[in-house]
Amino acid sequence: MGKLLSLLSRDDSCCSPQKYDVFLDFENAQPSEVERQVYEEVQKVLRRSESILEELQCYKGAGREIREAISTQNEECQLRAWQAVIPLVEKLKRFYLFSVELEEVVTKILAELCSGSNTPTQHLETQQALVKQFAEILEFVLKFDENKMKTPAIQNDFSYYRRTLTRHRIMQDVDKDVPNHVKDLNTDMANRMSLFYANATPMLRVLSDATSRFVKENSEIPIEQTTEMLSTMAKVCLRMLEKPNLIALFQREETQLFVLRVMVGLVILYDHVHPNGAFVKPSNVDVKGCVKLLKEQPPIRSEGLLNALRYTTKHLNDEATPRNIRNLLAA
Repeated sequence: MGKLLSLLSRDDSCCSPQKYDVFLDFENAQPSEVERQVYEEVQKVLRRSESILEELQCYKGAGREIREAISTQNEECQLRAWQAVIPLVEKLKRFYLFSVELEEVVTKILAELCSGSNTPTQHLETQQALVKQFAEILEFVLKFDENKMKTPAIQNDFSYYRRTLTRHRIMQDVDKDVPNHVKDLNTDMANRMSLFYANATPMLRVLSDATSRFVKENSEIPIEQTTEMLSTMAKVCLRMLEKPNLIALFQREETQLFVLRVMVGLVILYDHVHPNGAFVKPSNVDVKGCVKLLKEQPPIRSEGLLNALRYTTKHLNDEATPRNIRNLLAA
């Protein structure tokens, strides 16, 4: 099943809208020769995404040591706090540098999926391996940001690190304990990291900025080609999850949750990239259908994704958003 199964069905009426009964083989898609070069570049980055998530999920923070250092002003406590923060800053730097790499490969995928004369459906049919990678990036973004929001220690630790750097006396005592790659954290890098972690959803910001920049820097590609690709892929995910015969094609149970996450990620990204967002009446995204489908799922599957739509979208609370959509997403 390494090839996309195109199950497009249309009613006989010429005026009937196209149905998006497409099965994307997210489990077994393999790159064609045309896709291979970009696929391998993206795959080098994606291979590290799981370890990045594991490190983030295990992030404990140095809150106790920092509180002791601040409350006692004891040099020994301050040294202990600094030594606790250093390995955490190493992790935070890795996370940030990974986001930079992710930004670079996203634009390469978009260039493949949004350019040329092919329709979005044709791109989905012929470039399924890159579509699968794009879906994996969306899932990673949602997971990273969800875990980051649960980890306030990140900003506390990094703020303490930056404050301590300005204290020459402490640096004289502990400089020998600072790894070289942390010493290389210059002011510009520290500022960029600070802005990254100050955002409630930093990876989503990276993804939406990369997509917006792709549209801006490739003026020969109308923005509609990019937003239509996102909306078509979201509709395909929705229809896959609505049709029992398509769900039955999944070989792994967790694939259904994966498709749910990808669908939500596409709605959120579309809302950040499209000038009018995803919630207005003329939107090409079936937000109502997506939310209704989510509400049919067990809460353990759906609540985090519903919260992502409630709190990480850009246009939900705009005046142009229909009241029934706002009510549907009310917590």
